[in-house]
Amino acid sequence: MRHLLSIADLTRDDVERVLDGARGLDGTEPQPVLRGRLVLNVFYESSTRTSSSFDLAARRLGATTMTLKESGSSADKGESLKDTVQTLSAYGPSVLVMRHPQAGAPAFAARHTDAHVVNAGDGKHQHPTQALLDLYTMRSALGRLEGLHVAIVGDVLHSRVARSLVQALGLVGAQATLIGPPALLPRGIEALGCETSTEIAAIGDADVVYVLRMQRERMLAGASYVPSLREYTARWGITPERLRPGQKVMHPGPINRGVELDARVADGSASLVLEQVRAGLLVRMSVLQELAVGAARLQEVA
Repeated sequence: MRHLLSIADLTRDDVERVLDGARGLDGTEPQPVLRGRLVLNVFYESSTRTSSSFDLAARRLGATTMTLKESGSSADKGESLKDTVQTLSAYGPSVLVMRHPQAGAPAFAARHTDAHVVNAGDGKHQHPTQALLDLYTMRSALGRLEGLHVAIVGDVLHSRVARSLVQALGLVGAQATLIGPPALLPRGIEALGCETSTEIAAIGDADVVYVLRMQRERMLAGASYVPSLREYTARWGITPERLRPGQKVMHPGPINRGVELDARVADGSASLVLEQVRAGLLVRMSVLQELAVGAARLQEVA
């Protein structure tokens, strides 16, 4: 891989190589394969899990890291993304990890730097490392990916996580069903290879119930997507009563407790939320290693 911009750019072999690489890592012990390399984390949107795990992943691999956030940077003064990327590239980074509110920003950055670029979330478009860590979590908990049925519930319209995950599930032979209010199910999303439903009962056959939060920061001002959060919770919120024995529950975070996910579920035995966080470190270590070390190995062979 030269960059990781979208799940659509990956093959099944790519996915399995990253997941297998993560399984062979110990997130508590240093693995200095990136010693002497620089990893830049450029985050134009707020982040806890993604930002901290990429930073820690790079450090555990022996890299030097630097994090740039929009607030306090020259972006506040009107500097263009191109100029920012070219300025940072002058430091000679090996990898540039970018989160940006505009779809396509990481792909744009990849055209203006020699570094490997990782998309850490761009608008409503893609979040490929989240999808990869979700696959890793599912495989670890359930022992397989082929044939799994995953119900993705909530604000699909504004979710880059949902789009990436549907594509990733399709690559590994799993099935996805998207469930939510009609206004929050994008028209034509079935073209990605999934089914849709507006009824919460559709989670019944799923092995995994993957819960999305209401992304109010992306919703158009004045637009009405649901009558109220109370009604949303009543119709689509995930409670213990709506789950059957054996189902697993996942959430990319942050959780709005009591809205899309009942606290009893979030903290219960069905929840894989903390396993997702742990998987994020290992998978992002594997991605960084694959990009920086794998590319160098290919050049040596060539």
